[in-house]
Amino acid sequence: MDAIDAGVEIVGENYIQEARRAFDVIGMKAKWHFIGHLQKNKVKKAVKIFDMIETVDSYALAKEIDKRCRQISRIMPVLIEINSGREKQKFGVFPEDAENLIKEISDLSNVKVMGLMTMGPRFGNPQESRSYFVETRRIFEKIKELNITNIEMRYLSMGMTNSYQVAIEEGANIVRIGTLIFGKRDYN
Repeated sequence: MDAIDAGVEIVGENYIQEARRAFDVIGMKAKWHFIGHLQKNKVKKAVKIFDMIETVDSYALAKEIDKRCRQISRIMPVLIEINSGREKQKFGVFPEDAENLIKEISDLSNVKVMGLMTMGPRFGNPQESRSYFVETRRIFEKIKELNITNIEMRYLSMGMTNSYQVAIEEGANIVRIGTLIFGKRDYN
């Protein structure tokens, strides 16, 4: 609650259960973004808590979000997660597949694509992330120029505590800096 009182306007959460507990304390005093991998079986809970889902990486997930939002008469803003490092162990759509996925999702009436998100590979040196942010911004600009119906390329979510400054230099208007604000997570 101290962070909200200090001016934090958006809370990003990786896990539904943690978000639920935090939401019970903070409520609507902040906007809620889901920033973790969302499993289809958790969508029903997610659409009741979050104002945006930043990690849509498949048509199947978007369709489930659309279905659950239709049931509660809601349109969910989403970001398409780009796997800019093409890392097999990470989630996200590969850059070359982003345009087709976005076009496919554009037909859903209760999901609105509002931009892109990328994590990029983790490096010690934040400068090494730059090329991945540049590539994601290039995709963002290309999709924006296409003027696809029901697609509004407004947000470019890139960078975390280690790389957020480089991400901002490359066009990010959403950054994830929880570790900078709260310190490293204690998973015990």
